[in-house]
Amino acid sequence: MPDLPQLPELPVSGVLPSLRAALAAGPNALLVAPPGAGKTTLAPLSLLDAPWRRDGVLILVEPRRVAARAAARRMAALIGEEAGGLVGFRTRTDQAVSARTRIEVVTEGLLVRRLLGDPTLDNVAAILFDEVHERALDLDLAMALALDLQRSLRPELRLLAMSATMDGARLAALMDDAPLIESEGRAWPVDIRHAARDLTHPRDLPDAVARAAKAALSEHDGDILCFLPGVGEIARTAAALTGVGADVLPLHGELASAEQDRVLRPHHDAGRRIVLATSIAETSLTVPGVRIVIDGGLRRSPRLDPSTGLSKLQTVRVSRATATQRAGRAGREARGVAIRLWSEATQRAMTPHDRPEIVESELSSFCLDCAAWQHVMGTSPDALAFADPPPSGTLGAARTLLHDLGALDEEGAITPDGEAMARLGAHPRLAAMMLAARDAGEAALACDIAALLEERDPLRPRPMGNGRAPVPPVDIALRLDLIAGGAHPDADRATLARIRQAAGQYRRRLRAPAGAHGDAAALLAAAFPDRVAQRRGEPGAFRLAGGGGARLGRDDALADRALLAVASLHVRTAAEIRLAAALDPADLPPALLARTTETVETTLDPATGNVMARRRLRLGGLVLRDRTVAVNADEAADLLLAQVLADPDAHLTWSDTARQLRARLERARTALDRPDLPDPTALAPLLAPWLAGLTRLADVRALDMREVLHAALDHQTRVWLDRALPSHIDLPGGRTAVDYTTPTPTLAARAQAFYGLKDTPRLADGRVPLQLALLSPAGRPQAITADLAGFWQGGWSDMRRDMRGRYPKHEWPENPAAAVASTRRSNR
Repeated sequence: MPDLPQLPELPVSGVLPSLRAALAAGPNALLVAPPGAGKTTLAPLSLLDAPWRRDGVLILVEPRRVAARAAARRMAALIGEEAGGLVGFRTRTDQAVSARTRIEVVTEGLLVRRLLGDPTLDNVAAILFDEVHERALDLDLAMALALDLQRSLRPELRLLAMSATMDGARLAALMDDAPLIESEGRAWPVDIRHAARDLTHPRDLPDAVARAAKAALSEHDGDILCFLPGVGEIARTAAALTGVGADVLPLHGELASAEQDRVLRPHHDAGRRIVLATSIAETSLTVPGVRIVIDGGLRRSPRLDPSTGLSKLQTVRVSRATATQRAGRAGREARGVAIRLWSEATQRAMTPHDRPEIVESELSSFCLDCAAWQHVMGTSPDALAFADPPPSGTLGAARTLLHDLGALDEEGAITPDGEAMARLGAHPRLAAMMLAARDAGEAALACDIAALLEERDPLRPRPMGNGRAPVPPVDIALRLDLIAGGAHPDADRATLARIRQAAGQYRRRLRAPAGAHGDAAALLAAAFPDRVAQRRGEPGAFRLAGGGGARLGRDDALADRALLAVASLHVRTAAEIRLAAALDPADLPPALLARTTETVETTLDPATGNVMARRRLRLGGLVLRDRTVAVNADEAADLLLAQVLADPDAHLTWSDTARQLRARLERARTALDRPDLPDPTALAPLLAPWLAGLTRLADVRALDMREVLHAALDHQTRVWLDRALPSHIDLPGGRTAVDYTTPTPTLAARAQAFYGLKDTPRLADGRVPLQLALLSPAGRPQAITADLAGFWQGGWSDMRRDMRGRYPKHEWPENPAAAVASTRRSNR
């Protein structure tokens, strides 16, 4: 180690000896120090000569690329070097490291990739996690993997968590009861001022920030740092500050490195600056010269949308802890003032801390990384140490997506394709797309698309007179042309530069050439099979394979295409298609066909009642192809049977004789204890033989149900049934039908037909009661009896008296049991 110059005295300097002692005595420690205390730069430098480090590398983990570069450059400057020597950095888009580098500043995502690629980290002596209070998803995962590595293979590996403010005891317990070291800091006092009333709507924020900045320029000294939720609000605020008499500088993650560095360098001219920043400036970074903070109180945070299963950036209110950190930026170098554009009542109602990303975000990348770690280290995701466990529902949805992409098998273990996807370091969807490329040129194209989708859309039309920018065309081909070197007046050159740089990194990983060609729609379909969209009805209205709908402008060039592969959705009140490519329904790519199912679906035409069959190719909820085919006889019979069983009365025709036979069978099964007889209520086995070859409900209605029931009986059973429960009984006046559909079987006939019959006939040797209905000559019931002999002796005299007066031409004997029956009129 070279001799290092004397480090500056900063608030954290007083606790650095305690930190060194803690890490000498044990592997873990937690350092809590307020913003501006110097922990990011001094803690790593102070550990360079620790005996346990030997010649190992200290990795400092920062939450953002700009913070990683700034921290490395600040540490390098403190020891009189440039970044890339003893202190270096790596981000996804650039790096400055060498063989001399012993402090390496990296972003959280890069550390996860490094752990998965080199899980033992043999040349690493310690990992320092900065800004752990932010609870970024990659940071939570990286800490969990590092703790597992320490416990299983590298007990000598040092882990240090550094935080500006958080529940230190909780994190210390997660790190095996690590000692907690606190630095109070020496921040200058900051005067906190709240607005008298809250803003009516977030869209009013840019104008409100501009008004507050103009007032602060005249009322206070020093530069101004304004916190805004996103790039759009920064642009509108900058427009409102035109001609204000100060240098207006944006600061956000999409800026080129040189523009970010310009804001972070000390300036020595007399001019004042207004820095318009996203949450990137909350922690880790010091913007020199700032004495005034204007806080809009909003930030963009990833939130899972349950209706789509996607994470989207939502504008949310910051927590009280975040507001405190933002205000502290005004007191880094001198007394300052923080102007909050919300009321004191809203301040009291704000949540104490921001919710961790692990409980808010889409987790497919997280889930794939955990599966890859399990494959290498044998530690299941459930055994990893997280301050907050991932929600089971979100984790289940992520595993389903990974299975659909081929990254996980049925048991949830990572597949060879999943391992390749994890090595690429891209979102699983984008990794699946790159692996689906069929040749080198298409692989290069997939790299371009992956880099494009990881950045913001480079095609950003200029705002019109109303301040709103028109929605750009959704065709991804326009962006790919820009990446290849094309020109467009609305293209964002800084974004394009980052896209090209990221695409180059992916090409190197895939060993893909520079020339990109191929079918962009096919690649997008491999990455987003659930977002293949089929037009429904009017132009611009689409149905998604994964469920739900999406829209794009009616005047867009892709609005009337039959099928789209959608790469980007913007979810507001409805899903809006932002990036897509047209798919040819007649020439679907193999990666998409592999996820489809082809079935022959037999259905019933509701208008005609005819059975028809269609061969359909389905992707999720979409029918990609549909054609009529010959009806399978068995499927037609099954469909007709299902229709009949759903509503027998509507589809079966029961004649009187069929209903009587059904009633006889039902009574025989119950009253005569013959469960072996066919059950007339169980229509499926009865009808099945008769439905073979039928293809229309009209054919079913034409079936003779008496013949259906009769055919189910063998000859011996028919003889027995006719003897036990005959359909007709011979009366003195003629053969008469028995009605078995009544609660008690009934023999109904005109009274004259019973003359000469002394007793009630018997059914089934008396086991089934029978009742007699004596009718008038007009066929109306006059008496019902189950005891004919008793009726002749009693009730008959009253009936005879009444009938003689009304029907004097008919015979009404006093003793009908001894009379001769009349057959002049047919009996019922």
